Amino acid sequence: MSDLVSIITPVYNSEAYILETLKSVQNQSYTHWEHILIDDNSSDSSATIIKDLSENDERIKLIQFKENRGPAVARNKAIELAKGRYLAFLDADDIWFDFHLSDSIQFMNTRGYQFVFSSYKRSNAQLEFIHSDFIVPKKVCYTDILKSNSISCLTAVIDISRVGKKYMPLIRKRQDMGLWLNYLKDFEFAHGIEKPHAIYRMRENSLSRNKLSLIKYQWKFYRRVENLSVLEAIYYLIFWIYLGYKKYK
Repeated sequence: MSDLVSIITPVYNSEAYILETLKSVQNQSYTHWEHILIDDNSSDSSATIIKDLSENDERIKLIQFKENRGPAVARNKAIELAKGRYLAFLDADDIWFDFHLSDSIQFMNTRGYQFVFSSYKRSNAQLEFIHSDFIVPKKVCYTDILKSNSISCLTAVIDISRVGKKYMPLIRKRQDMGLWLNYLKDFEFAHGIEKPHAIYRMRENSLSRNKLSLIKYQWKFYRRVENLSVLEAIYYLIFWIYLGYKKYK
């Protein structure tokens, strides 16, 4: 039997998209997975949609928080509960192509890698491809991610049987970047797959899209989470602003 993949999805008021996300997981050619969804006290019908689908698919597992605790806590709870050899991440409004898990795991295992990620297509909320594909580098190290986070939370796959479980920092934004950096302190590279494996919805109201509002937060991240010196933080922030502009222009 193939090894179990634990898929991590935080959910908060995602009723407009969550069914498409769930279906993209169910349509995977790699079928040995568990999908752990943490509903962060949604006020819409997100949890109901998940429950309805899980009635006929025991691989879908819903945990509901009684109060809103934020995506970092939600993802960490799912990581804690994960039983698989592999961790995979998917946000509640994004979509995988049906080959994502099978190709990622094959790429990982044939080359002996412990952490892989892939390129993705970028759409608007209506799944119209009005942006170019984001093509990832062949490999990244710790300092590369400090300059620009090219590892998306919708394509990362980690072999935790080899590198163990780690948890996201309890911060409001950039939790995924914090987790990748934490892993890349232990081994040199995460490896990229050039072929797009997923669709990332670039919604206009997404906090991650407003780069100007993130500059101050990014500075705090460098100083308080990664404990960089002032000069180091300035150095990496310049790269982050420039490469972020190129990524989303």
